[in-house]
This record gives sequence, structure tokens and C-alpha cells, in this order.
Amino acid sequence: MSDGPKGLANGLTNYGDNDFSLYLRRSFASAMGYSREIMDQPVVGICSSPSNYNACHRAMPELVEAVKRGVLAAGGLPMDFPTISLGETFLNPTSLMYRNLMSMDVEEMIRAQPMDAVVVIGGCDKTLPAQLMGAANADVPVISLITGPMMTSPLDGERLGACTDCRRFWAKYRAGEVDAAGIKRIEGRLATTAGTCAVMGTASTMACITETLGMALPGTAAIPAVHADRLRAAEYSGRRAFELAVAPAADQLLPRQIMTPKSVENALRVLLAVGGSTNAIVHLTAIAGRLGIKIDLDRLNVLSDETPVLIDLKPTGEFYMEDLFAAGGLGTILRELKPLLHLDCQTVTGQTLGERLADEHPYVDRRVVRPMDDPIYAQGGLVALFGNLAPRGAILKRSAADPSLFEGEGRAVVFSSLDDLARRIDDPDLDLQANDYLVLQNAGPSAPAAMPEAGYLPIPRKLAEAGVKDMVRISDARMSGTAYGTIVLHVSPDAAAGGPLGLVRDGDRIRLSVAERRIELLVDAAELERRQAAMGPSIKPSPLRGYQKLYYDQILQADEGCDFDFLKAAD
Repeated sequence: MSDGPKGLANGLTNYGDNDFSLYLRRSFASAMGYSREIMDQPVVGICSSPSNYNACHRAMPELVEAVKRGVLAAGGLPMDFPTISLGETFLNPTSLMYRNLMSMDVEEMIRAQPMDAVVVIGGCDKTLPAQLMGAANADVPVISLITGPMMTSPLDGERLGACTDCRRFWAKYRAGEVDAAGIKRIEGRLATTAGTCAVMGTASTMACITETLGMALPGTAAIPAVHADRLRAAEYSGRRAFELAVAPAADQLLPRQIMTPKSVENALRVLLAVGGSTNAIVHLTAIAGRLGIKIDLDRLNVLSDETPVLIDLKPTGEFYMEDLFAAGGLGTILRELKPLLHLDCQTVTGQTLGERLADEHPYVDRRVVRPMDDPIYAQGGLVALFGNLAPRGAILKRSAADPSLFEGEGRAVVFSSLDDLARRIDDPDLDLQANDYLVLQNAGPSAPAAMPEAGYLPIPRKLAEAGVKDMVRISDARMSGTAYGTIVLHVSPDAAAGGPLGLVRDGDRIRLSVAERRIELLVDAAELERRQAAMGPSIKPSPLRGYQKLYYDQILQADEGCDFDFLKAAD
């Protein structure tokens, strides 16, 4: 960004007469009640995404006002603008399909409208990554303001929080341990405040990643959505955005100067240390890809072996995000990881990560955040698997899985689609045992389902009623960051794109070895070639118009972040 025009004089609409363009712009700004004095100030854009379809963003109007307060107090002109909103549970077929659309909306609106800096406000699972993807190449400073997690609610002496407890009680309902009246009562107590899921799901994982990358103010990832500190964080974000807006070009911090290979590796460390969501691998890969930074799954495995899980939050532990906030926030984890982090990375505050951590308050609640020499797990929460079933990789969240299932072979019980799964999973005549491997095909990014969070295949009812709590499940789908189980996800390439997952048949043997990072289909190559030759036409959709056509024409595989090829940085 140059030391050129600021505020409303920046990025003028092209009528062939810049003086007329500015005159006309000010005329219409006057219609909104702005004085000439305020119109002469630098502009801080506020990119917001509230919606009645998005409970995570219910408190966003109040956050917008708090950001405006900070900008005005600093002497700037705040101007809020909307983008599309992605409410995780309301979008069909899945919110992942629309993440890239939101990223384009964010990128184009930042580029097209006059602003000298911008605060982007989001929280719901796909919103934060979409905003960082869109902001990655912005030529103005960007600060991410996170909406924050929900608070928990009491029920019969127990704390409930979306959405690990959602799944836990649904599993009990399927097993006959909770009746219809009970599940209805639980449904009404799982999510009772504004905010994102109360556990270390995808939204909270992405909040931690955003702060670690340096794109959010320190200490803001874990503040509950309804806490007054969340509003103060919004005010400070507005003030800091104004300071960046008026800084000389040589001193400004653009997203590409903050999100670097080193800060991305720091983010991977934190993802592993918090036992974070498998979805974050897809999202961080897409964010990094916009800047030409490649995430290597082999490197992920190296980092995972070096990085312990340090927090005891659901879905892998006992506590909730509000407990992490009370325990000292993300800074407590970063201080523990300090010997493993690149401390020279820049943050939006103007400090390096090392300088930020030197200022941190030393209080830590050790029930929630463990020290490096006494971790929850000695190794990181995620591993990548490779083999003839997943030539380009697959992901397993080992911190949420049963270690007794990490090494072995199983007989494949195959579901060819989500419809097939829904039809047969609870069939009492389904031929399966607890040591079989459930395989779901055609649920990846190229499939009609567009990679939903369906990888958390339910335990078949007859096994659930017999007391089975976990079994190996394999798919090209994703799973919610709030879910748990021995589940192999993101098998790449996916079945709909012709990947080998589509060649698995009932009765095949599959070998899983977490120690060796392998997942192998134990079928000889000649038979696989025969099956490939006999395959019917691809089920990948071919829409004729609209965004879905763009999606299916351009979508990349999970190992490339499910981004669009034309949005990635040129090699």
C-alpha cells in the first residue's frame, strides 16, 4: 500500500474524472448523515457476517458497535459492510461448499470499497477461514475479531455445551440409554447463548489458529461470546486497526507479512497441542495456499511427534472453552510451546510473538492447561496416514480415538453414499461385527454431498445397543471438530474423483497402522485394476449454472485445502 489518498478519497469509482468521483461519493455519504469533517478521516472497514441462520454470530451487531467505538475514539471513520454468512447447521449440502464463495466476497469487498484498514468479524466454523482466505492478499491491514464461544448450561447437575455433548447424548439415545422425552430436554439445553461451540471444535480451533498466526489481538481467542471482555476486544481491535490505517506505508503490517511459513508452522503446532479439529488442516492449507505456502502432511507428522497435547478440553478431555479462558487463555499454551515456536513472527500488534509472550501474565490453571513435562498426551492430536487407499493422505485425530484400534486389520463394510448409509446402518440384518471397518464412499469434495461432516459414522444400532462405543470408520468426508472416535477422514483423492476409496468392496481387508502412518487396502493390484476398468461413470455432479457449477468445475482435493485452483497463489 502506498502513502496515497486516505479515507473516502481512496479507490475512487471510475467516471473518468476523479474530482467528480470524490464529489459524488461525498454527496452520497452525506445522505447517510456524515459530516464533512468525519468524511475527511481515514476509514476503517468493518466486515461483518450476521444472519438469523447463524447462532454463532447472534451477538455480532453489538461487536460492530464496539469496533466503531474504538475507531471513533481513535479519530477514524468506521464503515461496516456485510458479506454472506455461513451458519454451519443451516446450509445444504454443507457449509464447506460455500466457504470459498464467502472468501471471494470478503476479498472483493475489501478490494473494491474505500478503506485504509479492516476488521473482519466472524466465528462460525467456515467463517473464520473464509475471512482469512479472503484477506490473505489484501493491500490494507486486517485484524480478525472472533465472535467467541458459547457458555455452558446446567441440566440435572451436569454442564452441557455444544456440540460434543450433542453427539454424546445422541449416541446414548441411539443405544436406548436416553428416551424421547429425555433427548428433547437435552436438545433445549445444549446451546443457550450466542457464540460458537463451547468445546475445542472447529470454530474454537480456528480461533486459536487465528490468534497464533498473529491476525487477532493477543488473548482474544477464548473470550466467551457473551463476556464483556469480548466487547472490549472489539473496541481495541477498532482502535488498533485505525493505528495501522494511518501508519506510513513502510510501517504497515499487511496479512502477507503476518501469515508466513513460520507463522503457519506455529499454527500447526498449536493445532496439535490443543487436540484441535481435523477440519483445521483443510482450512489452514487453503489459507496458506492463497499465499503460496504449502502444508506438507509428512511435515505434519514430524510436528505431531514433537508436540504434546496440553489442554484437557472436550471432545478429548473434560473442560470447555470458558474454562480455557478462565485458565489464562491461549497465551498459556503458547508459553508452554515457546521452545518449539518461531518467536520472530510478526503480529497485528506490531510486536513479535516472542515479545507478546514476554508480556503474558503467568497465571495458569493446571487442571486445564498442562505443562510440557506433564502433558495430556505425549504426541500431537492429529496424524496423516498414507497408503494405497489414500495416496495423497488421510487424517486421523488420535487424541479423540481409541488406541486399542490403532494397529490391526478389519473387514470392510461399505456404504456407497450417504443415502446408502442412512438406509442400512441400523438394519438389524446388516452383516457386521465390532471389529469390522465401516467405509463410506462418495462423501468427499467432488461428490454431490460436497464433503459434509459425515465422517462420524454412527455406531450401527445393534452394536450400540450391545455396548460398542467405538470402531474404525473410514471415509473421504470430514467430521465436526466436536466429534470423537477412531475415524479416518479426508481420504484423498476422493471416491467421486476416481480415488481408490471407491474401489473398496464388502469383505475386503484393510490394514490400519497409526505407528507406521499407513492405511492399506489388502487387495492385489490386478484386482484393483479390474475394478477400476469396470467402474461406471463418475457421480461428480455437472451443474449447468451458478456457483455450484463453479464449485464442481474448480474444487481441489482435501490435501490442497478444497480451494479453487484459480484462487491459489501462482507457483
